[in-house]
Amino acid sequence: MIRAARRPIMFFLLAALSACNAQDSKECPGSYVDPLIGSGGHGHVFVGANVPFGMVQLGPTSINQTWDWCSGYHQDEASVIGFSHTHLSGTGIGDLFDVTVMPVTGEVTYARGTIEEPESGLWSMADRSQEIAEVGYYAVPLTRYGIKAEMTATARVGMHRYTFPKADDAAIVIDLQNGGCWDRTTETFMQAEGYSRIVGYRRSRGWAADQHVYFVAELSKPFDSFTLHGRDQMYGRASFTTAEGEELVMKVALSAVSIDGARHAMETELPGWDFDATRREALEAWEHELARVRIETPDEHTKRIFYTALYHTMIAPAIFSDVDGKYRGADGNIYHSTIPHYTNFSLWDTYRAKHPLMTIIQPERVGQFVNSMIDICDQQGDLPVWHLWGNETNCMVGDPAIPVVADAIVKGIKGFDRKRAFAAIKQTAGTLERGKQYRSTYGYIPCNLMREAIAYDMEYALADGAAAEAAKVLGHEDDYEHFTRMSHSYRTYFDMETGFIRGVDDKGKFRTPFNPYYASHRADDYCEGNAWQYTWLVPHDIEEYATLFGGREVCIDRLDSLFLAPSTIEGAPSPDISGMIGQYAHGNEPSHHIPYLYAMLGAPHKTAKQIREVMRTQYRDAPDGLPGNEDMGQMSAWYILSALGLYEVEPASGRYWFGSPIIDRAELSVEGGTFTIEVLNNSATRPYIKSIKLNGEHYTLPYIDHADLARGGVLTIEMSNEYRQ
Repeated sequence: MIRAARRPIMFFLLAALSACNAQDSKECPGSYVDPLIGSGGHGHVFVGANVPFGMVQLGPTSINQTWDWCSGYHQDEASVIGFSHTHLSGTGIGDLFDVTVMPVTGEVTYARGTIEEPESGLWSMADRSQEIAEVGYYAVPLTRYGIKAEMTATARVGMHRYTFPKADDAAIVIDLQNGGCWDRTTETFMQAEGYSRIVGYRRSRGWAADQHVYFVAELSKPFDSFTLHGRDQMYGRASFTTAEGEELVMKVALSAVSIDGARHAMETELPGWDFDATRREALEAWEHELARVRIETPDEHTKRIFYTALYHTMIAPAIFSDVDGKYRGADGNIYHSTIPHYTNFSLWDTYRAKHPLMTIIQPERVGQFVNSMIDICDQQGDLPVWHLWGNETNCMVGDPAIPVVADAIVKGIKGFDRKRAFAAIKQTAGTLERGKQYRSTYGYIPCNLMREAIAYDMEYALADGAAAEAAKVLGHEDDYEHFTRMSHSYRTYFDMETGFIRGVDDKGKFRTPFNPYYASHRADDYCEGNAWQYTWLVPHDIEEYATLFGGREVCIDRLDSLFLAPSTIEGAPSPDISGMIGQYAHGNEPSHHIPYLYAMLGAPHKTAKQIREVMRTQYRDAPDGLPGNEDMGQMSAWYILSALGLYEVEPASGRYWFGSPIIDRAELSVEGGTFTIEVLNNSATRPYIKSIKLNGEHYTLPYIDHADLARGGVLTIEMSNEYRQ
């Protein structure tokens, strides 16, 4: 969605491209998506053209690739070194930006260049005043060359349309070096096939240790010449003579397997040259997926935040297999599967809300995700931690795939072998690495033997709790008892004197000195957090945990203090600790479940109060409208579920606790048909749930089971300005 000043143009375009009614969110949710939300601040979202869960994310890549430019785009600076076919969305680390294409005129320098030297490299400033960012489409003028750039995409093919000025020295440059900021190019190949096709590959090492990207590029106009330039000839220039206003279309297909795989993608997904038709099909693909959740609310800002959030949840995971089913496995070998294979799993982030949301509205795709994870386990020996273009990065702590796989087992998601899935859970939990060797010896991870010991151990304990739930559903009593016992390892760290989770060494002694406000990025007992936040990372055992505090009431009072404490973070904290309300840090994932603990402890009115506060203060209809990294859809998924009034607090529990819905009505496309949420007497001054009915019957539980939700029905929630004790 483009900026408000040009909104009538956007609606005209949407009317031309889609049969849906652009004035009605129920009919055309894509009209409320603004891809620029989260493109400022620390949101790090991808801005460009793609289709849901596609391999290609085609968009601008900036010359600036510092932390806030992890996605290649940021509101604060409008340089463009080219339009890359792969991007990350919302991560705290950068990579990808593969097969970067830049239209130029005249002589250029085939190197990265610097922003202090306007004529260096290939880069240009983009005219953001004329930028258009919509679902499945992106356009911006390049001021250095006087060229208008437009792009759209299919799942594996990026499509460009460049409008050139009159020039005898026009060109399209394919850049396989891309400056080497986030990764290092290790091997490239590029050659012309005739006068309208270029093929090649790029192999690189960065966050992804050994990334393979093969491509086939085709142009609508034959080039006069094709020449290689720059260091190790990583730049290929296809030169043309152009008339004023001449449009040149380019298609670039990708594969992680081979050039032939990319060629097959081109032949299958985009054999023609109709840019507008491809743009329309991309929009229709997005409309189809976004329509899985239809909301009604009089607040236009809420609609834009909500549908943009839903859009962000469907950028990743990305399809990784070719159209013929071949894919590059985690061990580097080539495999074939009749089930689509995916990559880009940011699991430490997304197991909390993103994947639970997918089990509701994308159950068939969840089965494919889980199949991919099981295949990865077979190939690398354990389930993925953070899988990036087929590479295990082992980024972040714990075993975050276990809650996702266990959740799918518990909820009866179809499309994968549950026996094989549980075997993968057991195999992963049983590996003696990444701190689990210490848990095997001590029953916990001693803080003097490993950095981030508390974060690793508590995430392992949480995953063990999820594994226990899966074991119970499958009838594996011995496994259930084992995983339940292991899920209690966090108790070792609880200090009854201070009421905080603290590091414990291999002698059983608490680490001293102790400061709950202290955090040091990847250098202390916690990971992107401090004792205030990690003290509450026990969603799987909150009833028993409350007894350590001295009972529910004491636990609730202690939880109150989290939101009332000063927002000071001492030491050398990670920038991810953001979005502060007291010491609650909504800008980072370990805090996301915490407001819902009140509901689990019997104080749902306090959940309602905090949830409304978070939605009101941490999410905005603006480029800096996210409180922290989007993290491949997690930050957005939290908002979606919370706006609907539901949240799965305990991983793999199969139940969603009620919070405080802000929409008036929602229709969710679920496995059994439609699940409707009706919210009566809702307003900013009525945040508390007064009563609930399920299919017309009075409902008294503080949560709803996934099975009830998935079969379809009507949930009626009446709101009030008073809360029940």
